[in-house]
Amino acid sequence: MHDFNFVNGELFCEEVPLQRIAAEAGTPVYIYSRRTLRDHYRGLKEAFSGLPHLICYSVKANSNLAVLSTLAGEGAGADIVSGGELYRALKVGMAAEKVVYAGIGKTAEEMAYALKSGILMFNVESTTELEALDRVAGEHGTKARIALRVNPDVDAQTHPYIATGLKEAKFGIGIDDALAVYEYAASLPNVEVAGVHQHIGSQITQVGPFRESLSIIGELLQRLQEKGIPVRYINIGGGFGIPYRQEDVPYPSDYARELEPILKESGCTVILEIGRMIVGNAGILLTKVLYRKSTGEKDFLVVDAAMNDLIRPSLYGSFHEITPVLQSEREDETVDVVGPVCESSDFLARDRALPHTEPGELLAVMSAGAYAFAMSSNYNSRRRAAEVMVDGDRFGVVREREAYEDLVRGERAWD
Repeated sequence: MHDFNFVNGELFCEEVPLQRIAAEAGTPVYIYSRRTLRDHYRGLKEAFSGLPHLICYSVKANSNLAVLSTLAGEGAGADIVSGGELYRALKVGMAAEKVVYAGIGKTAEEMAYALKSGILMFNVESTTELEALDRVAGEHGTKARIALRVNPDVDAQTHPYIATGLKEAKFGIGIDDALAVYEYAASLPNVEVAGVHQHIGSQITQVGPFRESLSIIGELLQRLQEKGIPVRYINIGGGFGIPYRQEDVPYPSDYARELEPILKESGCTVILEIGRMIVGNAGILLTKVLYRKSTGEKDFLVVDAAMNDLIRPSLYGSFHEITPVLQSEREDETVDVVGPVCESSDFLARDRALPHTEPGELLAVMSAGAYAFAMSSNYNSRRRAAEVMVDGDRFGVVREREAYEDLVRGERAWD
């Protein structure tokens, strides 16, 4: 569910017409619905209310401060993968004791920052990282709470670029090695074993892979208890999928209903690292058609948004629904929607049936709240888009469109 709907043939975000936002903020522009963010978070919270749990919003999905502050106000914690994400979370008032730190390449500087901030725990991905964390914690006279990220070797049945739970993935510690690494962690003087963590992939649209992986994790928990290694938290990761083209996907209540019996048996507080399900359908990318072009073989709509603004279609072959902001009776045509970047892979859609569209019209690229602006760049020295938050009948720019001066900030010419 989301709050982007047509009213008398015109697309609105909540109570604000998108044409008005384009007129005042320009295009391309990302637009987020605050109501949708809150509703999605509350839906997750309600679904898992039968378990002691903590929802740690996955900051990498969308790290805009307005998004983070909205979720902080709802009581969310943060799943972070860098010192910069920790800075953002703390800046908007997210409680450090609700922060979990994932990622395979944490630096000593980032570890020290997180320890000083008093985060809940680190998700450790290798023995060498564990040793580095023990050393850094010792240097700062503290203990680092940890969970090991265990790789259960489960096929999440998602795009291979975002499948993270198989043996060949760079992430986590193999299930066959996990018990020995836990015993080693428990022997280190500056480490406190607190939990077990898994994350098997992203945009997963079936409950089965979670059920399978948690059954494996449950067996590990039992063996840890037998060894006298206490575990208080079970972090099931994230990756809950969303509909990008009206496909059927599980609701939060579906996940909770299927997984609750396994999770209750653990006796642990459950941590969920959810990003896409909260923010994915809470945002769109609004773009303007610049030109029509035909080669005789193909028809193109050239728009002012490009792969530097939204790389998912080029990188993953991802589908985003695209719709004109104004509805009217017109014939469909098959077009490629492409941007100005000098790459053949610069497209938002290929061979897409869309209503006939003329230059100057606005197109909404739907389901663009997650892994969209967060992955944008300045390729071709293009300025990154503005970001706007809508709240009821009002809206505001929550990240200004970059100026040309921003493109060279920090650079120096060489004589």
